[in-house]
Parts: sequence; C-alpha cells; structure tokens
Amino acid sequence: MEISDMQHQVMGYDRSATMFSPDGLLLQVEYAEKTVRLGTASIGINCSDGVIIIADKGKKDFLIIPESADKVYEIDDHVIASAAGILSDARILINHARLISQQHKVTYDSPIDVESVIREISDIKQQYTQHPGVRPFGVALMIAGKNETETKLYTTEITGNYYEYNATSIGENDNKIKELLRKKYKKEMKVEEGIKLGLNIFKEVLGDNFDVNRFNVSYIKKEEKRLRRLGVEEIKNYIK
Repeated sequence: MEISDMQHQVMGYDRSATMFSPDGLLLQVEYAEKTVRLGTASIGINCSDGVIIIADKGKKDFLIIPESADKVYEIDDHVIASAAGILSDARILINHARLISQQHKVTYDSPIDVESVIREISDIKQQYTQHPGVRPFGVALMIAGKNETETKLYTTEITGNYYEYNATSIGENDNKIKELLRKKYKKEMKVEEGIKLGLNIFKEVLGDNFDVNRFNVSYIKKEEKRLRRLGVEEIKNYIK
C-alpha cells in the first residue's frame, strides 16, 4: 500500500462515496475500479455486418451447471450486455435495463435505442457516487445492439461515464487486450472474422489457461436484428 493511500484511509476519505480526498479523488470509486479489473474480461467488437460480445466466464467448479454462469445477458431482442466486476451488482442494472426496454416497447410500440439503455444505466451509476450511505456499483458494463440501420457498442464506467467504441474490452487484462485490438481490428471485418479475432486475443492473453468451455460468444447481425448465441462446438470452429 502506498503512503498516500495509508494517509487517506487514516483521514477517513475512503469511508464515504461522496467525500473527495485532497488529491481530488473519490476513493470508493477508485476501489470499485480496481474491483472491475479483478473480474474476468469481455471483448466487444463492432463489425461491418453486426456486433459481437465474447465473455470469459473464468474457471468454474465442475459441479456448477455451465449455463447458470453465462456472462452475456439479453436485455431485449436487439440488445445484449456483459459485465466485469461484482456480477450481482450487474444483475440489478441488467434487470433495470430490461424493464425500461419493455416499458419503451409498450409505450412507443418500437424497440428502445441502444444509447438510451446505456444512458439509463450510467445515470444510475452516477447517482451512487454522490449519495451518502451507499457505495458505487462495483461493475463495468458493456452494451451492444442494433438500431434501425446500424449496430452500436458502448461501455459504462464506475463514475457513470459512457463511451461508444469500434472495439473494446472490460475486466482483467483490459489494457493488454485493447492494445491488441488497436493493432488487429479493422472496421471492414465481418462478424465471423471478429469472433476469430476476439478468441485469438483471449488465447494470446490467457496462454495455458485458455479453454473454449469458459467463453460465451454472442452476436447480433444487422440483417437478422436478433441475438444469436454460439454453442461450445460452434466456438471451436473459430479457433485456429
């Protein structure tokens, strides 16, 4: 632990999500960001014909039913999400996103815009950085989906900021994964090429720990407009 961190804790700056340290930091937010980087990674890639999320579920006890530990969540027919960090925190936000998506469909008789979903989640996360007696959500979320004519990919941070990406990563080793994406991503690549790229990046990053059974691969193609999940045998076809 660094000396400045010890001083901050002695002074109590990390006891509230609403108290700034002398360095201008919200220490509870800083701690939550470290929690996110302890979670297994997800990669999102927006391709010319669709958008992909590849999520690493991590190593699980063989007694666990694999389908109960999936890390790609369906928000609506045309919107999917993944998370890194405290997944029970993610569940609350995902359930809220599902609710507003259904409310939008009932009210306006049309699918919700992908950015509206990420904005709603980000607003909630921001609120939890400025109210006493609560802690920030310890999770980063990746949202991907299809609007009328194009696919979108977003991530939202602990603070409530959100950004749109061509390709990105959240969770463990995210900086290394992003560096590989910068080198290998091409805007014109198809969904099939994107899946191969994402899995090969995981293979490079994880090394001997790479196991096809620990991944969820889902995508939404522009022409289909619906979530499609790949089974383990289908995923194997994309690995060199």
